[in-house]
Amino acid sequence: MLTLEQINSASATEFVALLDGTYEHSPWVAEGAASQRPFASLAALKLALVNSVRGIGREAQLKLIRAHPELAGKAMVSQTLTAESTNEQGKAGLTDCTPDEFLRIQQLNAAYKNKFGWPFILAVRGPRGLGLSRAQIINTFERRLAGHPDFEMAEALRNIHRIAEIRLNDKFGVTPTQGQQVWDWAEALAAHSDPGFKEQGQLTVTYLTDAHRAVAQQLQAWMKDCGFDEMHIDAVGNVVGLYAGTEPGAKRLLTGSHYDTVRNGGKYDGRLGILVPMAVVKSLHAQGRRLPFGIEVVGFSEEEGQRYKATFLGSGALTGDFDPAWLQQQDADGVTMQDAMKAAGLPATLDAIHALKRDASAYLGFVEVHIEQGPVLNELDLPLGVVTSINGGLRYVGTITGQASHAGTTPMGRRRDAACAVAELILFVEQRAGAVADVVGTVGMLQVPGGSINVVPGSCHFSLDLRATTNEARDQLGADVLAELDRICSARGLSHTLELTMAASAAPCAPAWQQRWEDAVKSLGLPALRMPSGAGHDAMKLHEVMPQAMLFMRGGNSGISHNPLETISADDTELCVAAYTQLVEDLARK
Repeated sequence: MLTLEQINSASATEFVALLDGTYEHSPWVAEGAASQRPFASLAALKLALVNSVRGIGREAQLKLIRAHPELAGKAMVSQTLTAESTNEQGKAGLTDCTPDEFLRIQQLNAAYKNKFGWPFILAVRGPRGLGLSRAQIINTFERRLAGHPDFEMAEALRNIHRIAEIRLNDKFGVTPTQGQQVWDWAEALAAHSDPGFKEQGQLTVTYLTDAHRAVAQQLQAWMKDCGFDEMHIDAVGNVVGLYAGTEPGAKRLLTGSHYDTVRNGGKYDGRLGILVPMAVVKSLHAQGRRLPFGIEVVGFSEEEGQRYKATFLGSGALTGDFDPAWLQQQDADGVTMQDAMKAAGLPATLDAIHALKRDASAYLGFVEVHIEQGPVLNELDLPLGVVTSINGGLRYVGTITGQASHAGTTPMGRRRDAACAVAELILFVEQRAGAVADVVGTVGMLQVPGGSINVVPGSCHFSLDLRATTNEARDQLGADVLAELDRICSARGLSHTLELTMAASAAPCAPAWQQRWEDAVKSLGLPALRMPSGAGHDAMKLHEVMPQAMLFMRGGNSGISHNPLETISADDTELCVAAYTQLVEDLARK
Protein backbone atom coordinates (compact mmCIF):
# COMPACT_ATOMS: atom_id res chain seq x y z
CA MET A 1 0.00 0.00 0.00
CA LEU A 2 1.13 3.53 -0.73
CA THR A 3 1.89 6.04 2.01
CA LEU A 4 2.04 9.82 2.01
CA GLU A 5 5.72 9.55 2.98
CA GLN A 6 6.42 7.62 -0.22
CA ILE A 7 4.45 10.08 -2.31
CA ASN A 8 6.12 13.11 -0.78
CA SER A 9 9.69 11.78 -0.98
CA ALA A 10 9.50 10.30 -4.51
CA SER A 11 11.09 11.98 -7.50
CA ALA A 12 8.69 13.60 -9.97
CA THR A 13 8.98 10.58 -12.27
CA GLU A 14 8.46 8.14 -9.40
CA PHE A 15 5.50 10.19 -8.18
CA VAL A 16 3.75 9.83 -11.54
CA ALA A 17 4.53 6.11 -11.65
CA LEU A 18 3.16 5.54 -8.15
CA LEU A 19 -0.15 7.14 -9.18
CA ASP A 20 -0.36 5.29 -12.48
CA GLY A 21 -3.94 4.32 -13.34
CA THR A 22 -5.56 6.86 -11.02
CA TYR A 23 -6.69 8.93 -14.00
CA GLU A 24 -7.40 6.78 -17.05
CA HIS A 25 -4.49 6.91 -19.56
CA SER A 26 -3.63 10.42 -18.33
CA PRO A 27 -0.30 10.61 -16.46
CA TRP A 28 -0.25 14.37 -17.06
CA VAL A 29 -2.74 14.81 -14.20
CA ALA A 30 -0.18 13.51 -11.69
CA GLU A 31 2.58 15.48 -13.40
CA GLY A 32 0.63 18.67 -12.78
CA ALA A 33 0.24 17.90 -9.08
CA ALA A 34 3.82 16.80 -8.34
CA SER A 35 5.08 20.32 -7.68
CA GLN A 36 2.47 20.89 -4.95
CA ARG A 37 4.14 18.45 -2.56
CA PRO A 38 4.44 17.79 0.31
CA PHE A 39 0.84 16.78 0.94
CA ALA A 40 -0.37 16.88 4.53
CA SER A 41 -3.14 14.38 3.90
CA LEU A 42 -4.67 12.09 1.32
CA ALA A 43 -7.44 14.68 0.95
CA ALA A 44 -4.81 17.28 0.01
CA LEU A 45 -3.37 14.94 -2.63
CA LYS A 46 -6.83 14.32 -4.10
CA LEU A 47 -7.49 18.07 -4.29
CA ALA A 48 -4.13 18.71 -5.95
CA LEU A 49 -5.01 16.20 -8.67
CA VAL A 50 -8.41 17.83 -9.09
CA ASN A 51 -6.79 21.25 -9.44
CA SER A 52 -4.37 19.86 -12.02
CA VAL A 53 -7.38 19.02 -14.19
CA ARG A 54 -9.19 22.29 -13.43
CA GLY A 55 -6.27 24.35 -14.66
CA ILE A 56 -5.39 22.51 -17.86
CA GLY A 57 -7.97 23.90 -20.31
CA ARG A 58 -11.01 22.57 -22.12
CA GLU A 59 -9.26 20.60 -24.88
CA ALA A 60 -7.11 18.64 -22.44
CA GLN A 61 -10.16 18.03 -20.25
CA LEU A 62 -12.05 16.65 -23.23
CA LYS A 63 -9.09 14.39 -24.01
CA LEU A 64 -9.24 13.09 -20.42
CA ILE A 65 -12.98 12.38 -20.73
CA ARG A 66 -12.51 10.61 -24.05
CA ALA A 67 -9.76 8.44 -22.54
CA HIS A 68 -12.46 6.65 -20.53
CA PRO A 69 -14.24 3.58 -21.90
CA GLU A 70 -17.96 3.33 -22.50
CA LEU A 71 -19.94 1.50 -19.84
CA ALA A 72 -20.47 -2.12 -20.91
CA GLY A 73 -18.96 -1.14 -24.23
CA LYS A 74 -16.65 -2.72 -26.80
CA ALA A 75 -13.60 -2.58 -24.51
CA MET A 76 -15.42 -4.55 -21.83
CA VAL A 77 -16.63 -7.12 -24.33
CA SER A 78 -13.15 -7.54 -25.81
CA GLN A 79 -11.58 -7.52 -22.32
CA THR A 80 -9.27 -4.61 -23.15
CA LEU A 81 -10.27 -2.40 -20.22
CA THR A 82 -7.63 -1.25 -17.75
CA ALA A 83 -7.48 -3.28 -14.56
CA GLU A 84 -9.07 -0.40 -12.67
CA SER A 85 -12.00 -0.07 -15.09
CA THR A 86 -12.47 -3.85 -15.16
CA ASN A 87 -12.73 -3.86 -11.36
CA GLU A 88 -15.21 -0.98 -11.31
CA GLN A 89 -17.51 -2.23 -14.06
CA GLY A 90 -17.41 -5.70 -12.51
CA LYS A 91 -18.42 -4.40 -9.06
CA ALA A 92 -21.38 -2.62 -10.65
CA GLY A 93 -22.46 -5.89 -12.27
CA LEU A 94 -22.01 -4.58 -15.81
CA THR A 95 -20.29 -7.82 -16.76
CA ASP A 96 -23.52 -9.64 -15.88
CA CYS A 97 -26.06 -7.58 -17.83
CA THR A 98 -29.14 -9.30 -19.15
CA PRO A 99 -29.50 -9.09 -22.95
CA ASP A 100 -32.13 -6.36 -22.54
CA GLU A 101 -29.93 -4.35 -20.16
CA PHE A 102 -26.93 -4.70 -22.43
CA LEU A 103 -28.97 -3.56 -25.44
CA ARG A 104 -30.36 -0.57 -23.54
CA ILE A 105 -26.89 0.52 -22.41
CA GLN A 106 -25.58 0.25 -25.98
CA GLN A 107 -28.46 2.41 -27.19
CA LEU A 108 -27.75 4.98 -24.49
CA ASN A 109 -24.01 4.94 -25.24
CA ALA A 110 -24.69 5.70 -28.89
CA ALA A 111 -27.26 8.43 -28.18
CA TYR A 112 -25.07 10.09 -25.55
CA LYS A 113 -21.92 10.12 -27.68
CA ASN A 114 -23.88 11.38 -30.68
CA LYS A 115 -25.28 14.28 -28.64
CA PHE A 116 -22.19 15.29 -26.65
CA GLY A 117 -19.21 13.90 -28.52
CA TRP A 118 -17.70 12.05 -25.59
CA PRO A 119 -18.51 8.87 -23.63
CA PHE A 120 -20.89 8.86 -20.69
CA ILE A 121 -18.84 8.93 -17.46
CA LEU A 122 -20.25 7.65 -14.19
CA ALA A 123 -18.46 6.58 -11.02
CA VAL A 124 -20.18 3.20 -11.03
CA ARG A 125 -18.81 2.20 -7.63
CA GLY A 126 -21.19 4.79 -6.27
CA PRO A 127 -21.27 7.08 -3.23
CA ARG A 128 -20.33 4.36 -0.77
CA GLY A 129 -17.83 2.62 -3.07
CA LEU A 130 -19.61 -0.73 -3.27
CA GLY A 131 -21.12 -0.39 -6.74
CA LEU A 132 -24.33 0.98 -8.21
CA SER A 133 -27.02 -1.38 -9.42
CA ARG A 134 -27.55 -1.73 -13.16
CA ALA A 135 -30.97 -0.11 -12.76
CA GLN A 136 -29.40 2.90 -11.02
CA ILE A 137 -26.81 3.18 -13.80
CA ILE A 138 -29.44 3.05 -16.56
CA ASN A 139 -31.68 5.56 -14.76
CA THR A 140 -28.76 7.98 -14.33
CA PHE A 141 -27.77 7.48 -17.96
CA GLU A 142 -31.30 8.34 -19.13
CA ARG A 143 -31.52 11.39 -16.88
CA ARG A 144 -28.19 12.85 -17.89
CA LEU A 145 -28.82 12.28 -21.60
CA ALA A 146 -31.24 15.21 -21.35
CA GLY A 147 -28.57 17.51 -19.88
CA HIS A 148 -26.91 20.62 -21.33
CA PRO A 149 -23.46 20.02 -22.88
CA ASP A 150 -21.67 22.43 -20.52
CA PHE A 151 -23.22 20.79 -17.47
CA GLU A 152 -22.55 17.30 -18.79
CA MET A 153 -18.89 18.07 -19.37
CA ALA A 154 -18.54 19.36 -15.82
CA GLU A 155 -20.45 16.35 -14.48
CA ALA A 156 -18.20 13.99 -16.44
CA LEU A 157 -15.14 15.57 -14.83
CA ARG A 158 -16.71 15.36 -11.37
CA ASN A 159 -17.35 11.67 -11.90
CA ILE A 160 -13.79 11.19 -13.11
CA HIS A 161 -12.54 12.76 -9.87
CA ARG A 162 -14.81 10.45 -7.89
CA ILE A 163 -13.43 7.45 -9.80
CA ALA A 164 -9.90 8.66 -9.02
CA GLU A 165 -10.77 9.15 -5.36
CA ILE A 166 -11.90 5.54 -5.00
CA ARG A 167 -8.82 4.30 -6.86
CA LEU A 168 -6.59 6.31 -4.52
CA ASN A 169 -8.38 4.80 -1.53
CA ASP A 170 -7.52 1.37 -2.94
CA LYS A 171 -3.88 2.34 -3.52
CA PHE A 172 -3.51 3.71 0.00
CA GLY A 173 -5.57 0.99 1.68
CA VAL A 174 -7.98 3.59 3.06
CA THR A 175 -11.61 2.89 3.92
CA PRO A 176 -13.84 5.83 4.96
CA THR A 177 -15.31 3.83 7.84
CA GLN A 178 -17.02 6.66 9.69
CA GLY A 179 -18.36 8.12 6.46
CA GLN A 180 -19.76 4.74 5.53
CA GLN A 181 -21.37 4.46 8.98
CA VAL A 182 -23.17 7.77 8.53
CA TRP A 183 -24.18 6.78 5.00
CA ASP A 184 -25.54 3.46 6.25
CA TRP A 185 -27.50 5.15 9.03
CA ALA A 186 -29.08 7.58 6.56
CA GLU A 187 -29.94 4.72 4.23
CA ALA A 188 -31.61 2.80 7.06
CA LEU A 189 -33.65 5.84 8.16
CA ALA A 190 -34.89 6.25 4.59
CA ALA A 191 -36.77 2.97 4.92
CA HIS A 192 -39.39 4.89 6.93
CA SER A 193 -41.75 7.03 4.85
CA ASP A 194 -45.31 8.29 5.12
CA PRO A 195 -48.17 6.36 3.49
CA GLY A 196 -48.82 7.31 -0.11
CA PHE A 197 -45.15 8.11 -0.59
CA LYS A 198 -43.51 4.92 0.60
CA GLU A 199 -45.49 2.89 -1.91
CA GLN A 200 -44.02 5.04 -4.70
CA GLY A 201 -40.48 4.71 -3.39
CA GLN A 202 -40.50 8.32 -2.20
CA LEU A 203 -39.12 9.65 1.09
CA THR A 204 -41.53 11.79 3.08
CA VAL A 205 -41.49 12.02 6.87
CA THR A 206 -43.77 14.63 8.41
CA TYR A 207 -44.38 15.55 12.01
CA LEU A 208 -45.53 12.75 14.33
CA THR A 209 -46.64 10.31 11.65
CA ASP A 210 -45.85 6.62 12.18
CA ALA A 211 -42.78 6.98 9.97
CA HIS A 212 -41.65 10.03 11.94
CA ARG A 213 -41.98 8.17 15.23
CA ALA A 214 -40.13 5.16 13.81
CA VAL A 215 -37.21 7.41 12.83
CA ALA A 216 -37.18 8.89 16.34
CA GLN A 217 -37.12 5.46 17.94
CA GLN A 218 -34.30 4.35 15.65
CA LEU A 219 -32.20 7.42 16.43
CA GLN A 220 -32.71 6.85 20.14
CA ALA A 221 -31.62 3.22 19.82
CA TRP A 222 -28.51 4.17 17.83
CA MET A 223 -27.59 6.82 20.39
CA LYS A 224 -27.62 4.11 23.03
CA ASP A 225 -25.41 1.89 20.86
CA CYS A 226 -23.02 4.81 20.31
CA GLY A 227 -22.46 5.19 24.06
CA PHE A 228 -24.55 8.22 24.93
CA ASP A 229 -25.19 8.43 28.68
CA GLU A 230 -28.74 9.65 28.35
CA MET A 231 -31.22 9.62 25.50
CA HIS A 232 -34.93 10.41 25.33
CA ILE A 233 -37.72 11.77 23.16
CA ASP A 234 -38.97 15.06 24.56
CA ALA A 235 -42.39 16.72 24.69
CA VAL A 236 -42.30 17.91 21.05
CA GLY A 237 -40.72 14.74 19.66
CA ASN A 238 -37.10 15.90 19.62
CA VAL A 239 -34.62 13.04 20.06
CA VAL A 240 -32.07 14.14 22.66
CA GLY A 241 -28.81 12.38 23.47
CA LEU A 242 -26.21 13.46 26.02
CA TYR A 243 -22.59 12.37 26.19
CA ALA A 244 -21.44 13.80 29.50
CA GLY A 245 -18.22 15.68 30.09
CA THR A 246 -15.49 14.84 32.58
CA GLU A 247 -16.97 17.01 35.32
CA PRO A 248 -20.53 16.98 36.67
CA GLY A 249 -22.35 20.11 35.63
CA ALA A 250 -19.85 20.92 32.88
CA LYS A 251 -21.09 23.12 30.08
CA ARG A 252 -22.34 21.40 26.96
CA LEU A 253 -21.85 21.80 23.25
CA LEU A 254 -25.30 21.77 21.67
CA THR A 255 -25.55 20.31 18.19
CA GLY A 256 -27.93 18.57 15.82
CA SER A 257 -30.41 19.17 13.02
CA HIS A 258 -33.86 17.98 11.93
CA TYR A 259 -35.05 14.51 10.95
CA ASP A 260 -38.34 15.39 9.25
CA THR A 261 -38.32 15.82 5.46
CA VAL A 262 -40.08 17.69 2.72
CA ARG A 263 -42.41 15.68 0.53
CA ASN A 264 -40.47 13.42 -1.84
CA GLY A 265 -37.23 14.74 -0.39
CA GLY A 266 -33.67 13.53 0.07
CA LYS A 267 -31.97 11.34 2.65
CA TYR A 268 -29.41 13.79 4.02
CA ASP A 269 -31.06 17.19 4.46
CA GLY A 270 -31.09 17.67 8.22
CA ARG A 271 -30.28 14.09 9.12
CA LEU A 272 -26.59 14.52 8.28
CA GLY A 273 -26.36 17.02 11.16
CA ILE A 274 -27.61 14.41 13.63
CA LEU A 275 -25.63 11.44 12.36
CA VAL A 276 -22.21 13.13 12.10
CA PRO A 277 -22.00 14.09 15.80
CA MET A 278 -23.35 10.63 16.67
CA ALA A 279 -20.37 9.14 14.82
CA VAL A 280 -18.04 11.45 16.76
CA VAL A 281 -19.54 10.36 20.09
CA LYS A 282 -19.35 6.71 19.03
CA SER A 283 -15.62 7.11 18.40
CA LEU A 284 -15.02 8.91 21.71
CA HIS A 285 -16.91 6.21 23.59
CA ALA A 286 -14.98 3.44 21.82
CA GLN A 287 -11.75 5.10 22.99
CA GLY A 288 -13.09 5.45 26.53
CA ARG A 289 -12.63 9.23 26.34
CA ARG A 290 -14.52 12.15 27.82
CA LEU A 291 -14.09 15.82 27.00
CA PRO A 292 -14.16 18.73 29.46
CA PHE A 293 -17.64 19.55 28.16
CA GLY A 294 -20.70 17.48 27.41
CA ILE A 295 -22.04 16.94 23.88
CA GLU A 296 -25.81 17.22 23.56
CA VAL A 297 -27.09 16.00 20.20
CA VAL A 298 -30.67 16.89 19.27
CA GLY A 299 -32.59 15.42 16.37
CA PHE A 300 -35.13 18.20 15.92
CA SER A 301 -38.57 16.81 15.22
CA GLU A 302 -39.80 19.50 12.84
CA GLU A 303 -38.09 22.11 10.69
CA GLU A 304 -39.77 21.88 7.30
CA GLY A 305 -43.34 22.95 8.18
CA GLN A 306 -44.93 20.25 6.03
CA ARG A 307 -47.76 18.81 8.15
CA TYR A 308 -48.43 21.95 10.20
CA LYS A 309 -47.47 25.56 9.59
CA ALA A 310 -45.03 25.54 12.47
CA THR A 311 -41.57 25.80 10.96
CA PHE A 312 -38.66 25.29 13.40
CA LEU A 313 -41.03 23.77 15.95
CA GLY A 314 -38.34 21.42 17.33
CA SER A 315 -35.55 23.95 17.74
CA GLY A 316 -37.99 26.70 18.66
CA ALA A 317 -39.12 24.71 21.69
CA LEU A 318 -35.54 24.84 22.99
CA THR A 319 -35.43 28.63 22.68
CA GLY A 320 -38.86 29.12 24.30
CA ASP A 321 -40.42 30.11 20.99
CA PHE A 322 -43.34 27.67 20.76
CA ASP A 323 -46.55 29.41 19.72
CA PRO A 324 -49.49 28.11 21.84
CA ALA A 325 -51.81 28.57 18.84
CA TRP A 326 -49.92 25.81 17.05
CA LEU A 327 -51.57 23.17 19.23
CA GLN A 328 -54.94 23.84 17.61
CA GLN A 329 -53.66 23.89 14.04
CA GLN A 330 -55.17 21.17 11.86
CA ASP A 331 -53.43 19.11 9.21
CA ALA A 332 -54.99 18.25 5.85
CA ASP A 333 -57.04 15.50 7.52
CA GLY A 334 -58.36 17.78 10.26
CA VAL A 335 -56.10 16.35 13.00
CA THR A 336 -54.94 19.03 15.43
CA MET A 337 -51.32 19.14 16.51
CA GLN A 338 -52.41 18.54 20.10
CA ASP A 339 -54.26 15.38 19.11
CA ALA A 340 -51.29 14.21 17.04
CA MET A 341 -49.05 14.71 20.08
CA LYS A 342 -51.40 12.71 22.28
CA ALA A 343 -51.55 9.91 19.73
CA ALA A 344 -47.76 9.82 19.76
CA GLY A 345 -47.70 9.48 23.55
CA LEU A 346 -46.49 13.03 24.19
CA PRO A 347 -47.95 15.16 27.02
CA ALA A 348 -49.45 17.73 24.60
CA THR A 349 -49.46 20.44 27.28
CA LEU A 350 -47.90 23.87 27.19
CA ASP A 351 -46.29 23.28 30.59
CA ALA A 352 -44.38 20.26 29.26
CA ILE A 353 -43.37 22.13 26.11
CA HIS A 354 -42.28 25.28 27.93
CA ALA A 355 -40.13 23.15 30.23
CA LEU A 356 -37.94 22.30 27.21
CA LYS A 357 -36.49 25.82 27.07
CA ARG A 358 -32.73 25.66 27.54
CA ASP A 359 -30.65 27.86 29.81
CA ALA A 360 -28.21 29.34 27.31
CA SER A 361 -25.61 29.93 30.02
CA ALA A 362 -25.24 26.16 30.39
CA TYR A 363 -23.98 25.83 26.80
CA LEU A 364 -20.81 26.74 24.96
CA GLY A 365 -22.72 27.29 21.75
CA PHE A 366 -24.53 25.49 18.93
CA VAL A 367 -22.91 23.94 15.86
CA GLU A 368 -24.63 22.27 12.93
CA VAL A 369 -23.32 20.38 9.93
CA HIS A 370 -25.54 20.27 6.88
CA ILE A 371 -25.51 19.28 3.25
CA GLU A 372 -24.99 22.49 1.26
CA GLN A 373 -28.25 22.21 -0.73
CA GLY A 374 -26.64 24.11 -3.57
CA PRO A 375 -24.05 23.82 -6.36
CA VAL A 376 -21.16 25.96 -5.07
CA LEU A 377 -18.99 23.35 -3.34
CA ASN A 378 -19.77 20.83 -6.06
CA GLU A 379 -18.66 23.22 -8.81
CA LEU A 380 -15.49 24.19 -6.92
CA ASP A 381 -14.63 20.52 -6.23
CA LEU A 382 -14.44 21.20 -2.49
CA PRO A 383 -15.89 18.79 0.07
CA LEU A 384 -16.47 21.29 2.91
CA GLY A 385 -17.37 24.95 3.37
CA VAL A 386 -17.56 27.24 6.41
CA VAL A 387 -20.84 29.13 6.72
CA THR A 388 -20.60 32.85 7.40
CA SER A 389 -24.27 33.69 7.82
CA ILE A 390 -27.70 32.19 7.32
CA ASN A 391 -29.67 34.46 5.02
CA GLY A 392 -32.56 36.47 6.28
CA GLY A 393 -35.64 36.46 4.10
CA LEU A 394 -38.91 38.12 3.20
CA ARG A 395 -41.79 36.24 1.63
CA TYR A 396 -44.84 37.79 0.02
CA VAL A 397 -47.89 36.56 -1.86
CA GLY A 398 -49.62 39.04 -4.11
CA THR A 399 -52.04 39.65 -6.93
CA ILE A 400 -51.91 42.17 -9.75
CA THR A 401 -55.32 43.03 -11.17
CA GLY A 402 -55.99 44.46 -14.62
CA GLN A 403 -58.76 43.83 -17.11
CA ALA A 404 -59.58 40.54 -18.83
CA SER A 405 -60.36 41.15 -22.50
CA HIS A 406 -60.45 39.44 -25.89
CA ALA A 407 -56.99 38.47 -27.11
CA GLY A 408 -57.90 39.08 -30.73
CA THR A 409 -59.75 42.37 -30.52
CA THR A 410 -57.83 44.27 -27.82
CA PRO A 411 -54.97 46.30 -29.38
CA MET A 412 -51.57 45.86 -27.74
CA GLY A 413 -51.42 49.47 -26.58
CA ARG A 414 -54.82 49.29 -24.87
CA ARG A 415 -54.35 46.20 -22.77
CA ARG A 416 -54.27 46.01 -18.99
CA ASP A 417 -52.41 42.70 -18.87
CA ALA A 418 -51.75 41.52 -15.32
CA ALA A 419 -49.45 38.67 -16.39
CA CYS A 420 -47.18 41.00 -18.38
CA ALA A 421 -46.84 43.19 -15.29
CA VAL A 422 -45.75 40.22 -13.18
CA ALA A 423 -43.35 39.16 -15.93
CA GLU A 424 -41.80 42.63 -15.83
CA LEU A 425 -41.52 42.38 -12.04
CA ILE A 426 -39.85 38.95 -12.31
CA LEU A 427 -37.16 40.33 -14.60
CA PHE A 428 -36.58 43.23 -12.21
CA VAL A 429 -36.17 40.83 -9.28
CA GLU A 430 -33.65 38.82 -11.30
CA GLN A 431 -31.67 41.93 -12.24
CA ARG A 432 -31.80 43.62 -8.83
CA ALA A 433 -30.87 40.55 -6.81
CA GLY A 434 -28.14 39.60 -9.27
CA ALA A 435 -26.47 43.00 -8.91
CA VAL A 436 -25.49 42.42 -5.27
CA ALA A 437 -23.31 39.61 -3.94
CA ASP A 438 -25.04 36.97 -1.81
CA VAL A 439 -28.52 38.40 -2.49
CA VAL A 440 -31.18 36.26 -4.19
CA GLY A 441 -34.75 36.76 -5.30
CA THR A 442 -37.28 34.28 -6.63
CA VAL A 443 -40.81 34.29 -7.98
CA GLY A 444 -41.62 30.64 -7.42
CA MET A 445 -45.41 30.69 -7.80
CA LEU A 446 -47.23 32.18 -10.77
CA GLN A 447 -50.88 31.68 -11.69
CA VAL A 448 -53.42 33.25 -13.98
CA PRO A 449 -56.72 32.26 -12.34
CA GLY A 450 -59.26 31.05 -14.86
CA GLY A 451 -56.79 31.74 -17.64
CA SER A 452 -57.67 31.03 -21.24
CA ILE A 453 -55.55 30.86 -24.38
CA ASN A 454 -57.56 33.63 -26.07
CA VAL A 455 -58.07 36.01 -23.13
CA VAL A 456 -55.76 38.81 -21.96
CA PRO A 457 -55.03 37.97 -18.30
CA GLY A 458 -57.08 40.12 -15.99
CA SER A 459 -55.35 38.97 -12.86
CA CYS A 460 -52.16 37.18 -11.87
CA HIS A 461 -51.17 35.67 -8.54
CA PHE A 462 -47.48 35.54 -7.64
CA SER A 463 -45.05 35.01 -4.80
CA LEU A 464 -41.82 36.75 -3.79
CA ASP A 465 -38.94 35.15 -1.91
CA LEU A 466 -36.18 37.68 -1.16
CA ARG A 467 -33.04 36.70 0.78
CA ALA A 468 -29.77 38.30 1.87
CA THR A 469 -26.96 37.74 4.36
CA THR A 470 -27.85 40.83 6.41
CA ASN A 471 -31.15 42.35 7.45
CA GLU A 472 -30.09 45.64 5.85
CA ALA A 473 -29.47 44.05 2.45
CA ARG A 474 -32.70 42.04 2.79
CA ASP A 475 -34.77 45.12 3.60
CA GLN A 476 -33.21 47.22 0.84
CA LEU A 477 -33.98 44.49 -1.68
CA GLY A 478 -37.55 44.32 -0.40
CA ALA A 479 -38.00 48.07 -0.59
CA ASP A 480 -36.66 48.24 -4.15
CA VAL A 481 -38.86 45.38 -5.35
CA LEU A 482 -41.99 46.86 -3.78
CA ALA A 483 -41.21 50.27 -5.25
CA GLU A 484 -40.82 48.68 -8.68
CA LEU A 485 -44.14 46.87 -8.23
CA ASP A 486 -45.82 50.21 -7.55
CA ARG A 487 -44.13 51.78 -10.58
CA ILE A 488 -45.12 48.94 -12.94
CA CYS A 489 -48.74 48.97 -11.84
CA SER A 490 -48.97 52.75 -12.09
CA ALA A 491 -47.45 52.78 -15.58
CA ARG A 492 -49.76 50.02 -16.81
CA GLY A 493 -52.94 51.20 -15.10
CA LEU A 494 -53.18 48.19 -12.78
CA SER A 495 -53.78 47.61 -9.08
CA HIS A 496 -52.17 45.15 -6.71
CA THR A 497 -52.41 43.58 -3.29
CA LEU A 498 -49.42 42.20 -1.40
CA GLU A 499 -49.23 40.24 1.86
CA LEU A 500 -46.04 39.71 3.87
CA THR A 501 -46.15 36.05 4.97
CA MET A 502 -42.69 35.69 6.52
CA ALA A 503 -39.88 37.93 7.74
CA ALA A 504 -36.85 36.00 8.99
CA SER A 505 -33.83 37.80 10.35
CA ALA A 506 -30.36 36.96 9.09
CA ALA A 507 -28.28 34.86 11.48
CA PRO A 508 -24.57 35.69 11.20
CA CYS A 509 -22.38 32.88 12.49
CA ALA A 510 -20.30 33.77 15.54
CA PRO A 511 -16.81 34.83 14.32
CA ALA A 512 -14.95 32.74 16.92
CA TRP A 513 -16.92 29.63 15.98
CA GLN A 514 -16.46 30.29 12.27
CA GLN A 515 -12.73 30.35 12.97
CA ARG A 516 -12.96 27.02 14.80
CA TRP A 517 -14.61 25.43 11.77
CA GLU A 518 -12.04 27.01 9.48
CA ASP A 519 -9.16 25.68 11.60
CA ALA A 520 -10.77 22.24 11.61
CA VAL A 521 -11.09 22.17 7.82
CA LYS A 522 -7.52 23.39 7.31
CA SER A 523 -6.23 20.69 9.66
CA LEU A 524 -7.41 18.15 7.06
CA GLY A 525 -5.15 19.70 4.42
CA LEU A 526 -8.07 21.47 2.72
CA PRO A 527 -8.76 25.14 2.01
CA ALA A 528 -11.54 26.64 4.09
CA LEU A 529 -14.03 28.33 1.78
CA ARG A 530 -16.32 30.75 3.59
CA MET A 531 -19.80 31.00 2.15
CA PRO A 532 -23.31 32.13 3.11
CA SER A 533 -26.27 29.82 3.55
CA GLY A 534 -29.19 30.69 1.34
CA ALA A 535 -31.46 28.17 3.07
CA GLY A 536 -32.87 28.38 6.58
CA HIS A 537 -31.65 26.02 9.29
CA ASP A 538 -32.30 25.16 12.93
CA ALA A 539 -29.16 27.15 13.75
CA MET A 540 -31.24 30.28 12.99
CA LYS A 541 -33.37 29.58 16.05
CA LEU A 542 -30.46 28.77 18.35
CA HIS A 543 -28.78 31.95 17.11
CA GLU A 544 -31.38 33.86 19.10
CA VAL A 545 -29.99 32.62 22.42
CA MET A 546 -26.38 31.46 21.93
CA PRO A 547 -23.41 31.59 19.52
CA GLN A 548 -23.88 29.36 16.48
CA ALA A 549 -21.87 28.28 13.46
CA MET A 550 -22.37 25.84 10.61
CA LEU A 551 -20.26 23.61 8.39
CA PHE A 552 -21.50 22.71 4.91
CA MET A 553 -20.72 19.47 3.13
CA ARG A 554 -20.83 19.06 -0.63
CA GLY A 555 -23.81 17.35 -2.20
CA GLY A 556 -23.54 15.42 -5.45
CA ASN A 557 -25.76 15.72 -8.53
CA SER A 558 -24.90 19.43 -8.72
CA GLY A 559 -25.80 19.90 -5.07
CA ILE A 560 -29.52 19.29 -5.57
CA SER A 561 -31.58 18.99 -2.38
CA HIS A 562 -35.24 18.62 -1.39
CA ASN A 563 -35.18 16.03 -4.13
CA PRO A 564 -34.67 12.24 -4.35
CA LEU A 565 -31.46 12.91 -6.34
CA GLU A 566 -29.86 14.43 -3.22
CA THR A 567 -26.66 12.48 -2.57
CA ILE A 568 -23.37 12.50 -0.67
CA SER A 569 -20.24 10.37 -0.76
CA ALA A 570 -18.81 8.35 2.09
CA ASP A 571 -15.44 10.06 1.54
CA ASP A 572 -16.83 13.58 1.92
CA THR A 573 -18.72 12.43 5.00
CA GLU A 574 -15.52 10.97 6.44
CA LEU A 575 -13.94 14.41 6.11
CA CYS A 576 -16.99 16.01 7.71
CA VAL A 577 -16.74 13.67 10.72
CA ALA A 578 -13.00 14.37 10.90
CA ALA A 579 -13.57 18.15 10.85
CA TYR A 580 -16.19 17.83 13.59
CA THR A 581 -13.80 15.69 15.64
CA GLN A 582 -11.06 18.27 15.19
CA LEU A 583 -13.40 21.06 16.31
CA VAL A 584 -14.28 19.33 19.58
CA GLU A 585 -10.66 18.32 20.18
CA ASP A 586 -9.51 21.92 19.72
CA LEU A 587 -12.33 23.13 21.95
CA ALA A 588 -11.22 20.66 24.62
CA ARG A 589 -7.70 22.09 24.62
CA LYS A 590 -8.85 25.65 25.27
